[in-house]
Amino acid sequence: MTVISLSALDLALAALLVLALAALTLWARLGVGRSLLIASARTVLQLLLVGLVLQALFDHARLGWVALMALVMLAVAGYEVMARQERRFAGFWGYGIGAATMFVSAFAVTVLALTTMVGPTPWWEPQYAIPLLGMLLGNTMTGIALGLDRLTQTVWRERRVIEGRLALGESWVNATATMRREASRSGLMPTINAMAAAGVVSLPGMMTGQILAGVPPVEAVKYQILIMFLIAAGTGFGALGAVWFACRRLFDHRSRLRLDRLRAGRR
Repeated sequence: MTVISLSALDLALAALLVLALAALTLWARLGVGRSLLIASARTVLQLLLVGLVLQALFDHARLGWVALMALVMLAVAGYEVMARQERRFAGFWGYGIGAATMFVSAFAVTVLALTTMVGPTPWWEPQYAIPLLGMLLGNTMTGIALGLDRLTQTVWRERRVIEGRLALGESWVNATATMRREASRSGLMPTINAMAAAGVVSLPGMMTGQILAGVPPVEAVKYQILIMFLIAAGTGFGALGAVWFACRRLFDHRSRLRLDRLRAGRR
């Protein structure tokens, strides 16, 4: 099967659609036209840069370079989690909780998949390791960001209820149980929806890309099933861990609610 190459003109025509959408949002006064154009420009620059870096990485595959690329991806993902919070933790905790839980969940699941399921030689082969880690980090980042945002906003809004429960002798675990459950559900819901709609409402991105690249559809489906299961595991473990550690951080050793550990963020 022949792979159809895209020209600069093809990409320019697609960009015109985004420009038309931006113009429409400006006309409708939605207030997102500038953000849409900036995001589009970032998409082009970032993907072109990543393409050049990956090409160099594939040509000179070394474990050290692959590890460095993975750490850069983790660092950026940790910042994005923090930047999307309406109320974030002050100091290093605002960055550390998201980055640490992504490292434990996404990295662990990626290494497990590479060493036991996909099995490239060597196991850190960048052609497999970097795209797999990127998909897991991207989805885990979204789940953790949603979970943390829901938790901190709910705790801030329900602070008097929590303090009342604490005054009645409940532990912080019991006082925040419902809030932690709802925050964890928020983090998991996009992944659950994507899995439920896969193949019926939409064709997932990796599967579509492989089919366009000439991979047999059945083989693409098997890879997509594997990826979605890995994403579900990585996102779930990451969101649950982040919500738990973040909630624990909101209380001191005497189980007092410490909202001074939060500060207003921006979106």
